[in-house]
Amino acid sequence: MRGKIGDFLRVPPEILSDFRQDSFQKNRLSLLVICVMIFGMEPYNIFRVLFMSRSGLGTLNNRIYFGMYCALLLAAVAYMLAARLTRGAALEKRLRIQYAGVVFAFLWHICLNAYDLMRDPDGEVSIYMTAVLALAVFIQLPACLSIACHVGGYALFALTAGRYLESGPLLNLTFSSIVALAVSLTKNHSATVVLVQRREIALMNRQLQALLEKDPLTGLLNKSAFEEKTAARLRSANGSDGLTLLMVDLDDFKGINDRFGHPCGDHVLQQTAQRLQNAFPTAAEIGRIGGDEFALTLYTTSPDLLEERCRRFIRMLGDIRWQGREVGAQCSAGFCRIGAPDVPYERVYREVDRALYEAKREGKGRCRACAIN
Repeated sequence: MRGKIGDFLRVPPEILSDFRQDSFQKNRLSLLVICVMIFGMEPYNIFRVLFMSRSGLGTLNNRIYFGMYCALLLAAVAYMLAARLTRGAALEKRLRIQYAGVVFAFLWHICLNAYDLMRDPDGEVSIYMTAVLALAVFIQLPACLSIACHVGGYALFALTAGRYLESGPLLNLTFSSIVALAVSLTKNHSATVVLVQRREIALMNRQLQALLEKDPLTGLLNKSAFEEKTAARLRSANGSDGLTLLMVDLDDFKGINDRFGHPCGDHVLQQTAQRLQNAFPTAAEIGRIGGDEFALTLYTTSPDLLEERCRRFIRMLGDIRWQGREVGAQCSAGFCRIGAPDVPYERVYREVDRALYEAKREGKGRCRACAIN
């Protein structure tokens, strides 16, 4: 039972930041409305005490009411100024300002209603109940702070004004306070559930998006995803980033399928993808863009080093075996170093394809380079 209550009140750590942001946005609107109401009501109350009462500030009672009205008005002004001055501050600090404003307004209503009952024991508790319901419905607080406000507020009001209430009204007040606390905690739990579900949906969407971008056989990016991501990098490149597009094409791949069968061909493609990842671990993007064609987006400033890595990768393919036998896998490669800003992907692809074709024409198992400056 204790564990279930704890789970009901707890905000999971993974959504704690989202919960605070959600609370801040909801409270900001509620507190803005409350401040507007204060700016409309309290100047009238102050005017009423000063000019519509025959005794003015000549009595202690009027001075107390005048002081309370002024205090709430000044608190609203202070909150609005603090909220404006901390617009660029950390969320935690801005939340603390909100909580301080909420607690002050709640205590103010408790004190006002308690003083009303001290003056007139036959009075009502409508001011306190309005504050309690507003706290439950319009303000989103952490569970611990919500419990502290509701329980502490009830205890303070009962201590200061309980003696002026009969048993019936006091019992109704108690039940109403309990219901208000339950509403507040349930509302917070509902917000937590919504945020958890929203996070899970976002995670599933990211996973689905990742699946849509993956080649199912090799796990690399598929053609459309590779082109989209590489085109975005090309648009943001300034020409001095050392961006390079590398294309690899397996030589005589059809012959491997004919001699060993298509399961062997799939194995060769998977091994090629794995060796590409091992040979170019810092590649920005790696994709399978055709049946036996692969492409990589790299950041490098040394064409000689890149050419050496290409040759080493070509040698690595010779180690691929199928059922203990060498399959004779090899490839040709072409790469293009982009030294100009904002080069279209289609242009880079044409240049790399031309370099790859030259490598194949010269005897396969080779690597050729080009550049766009």
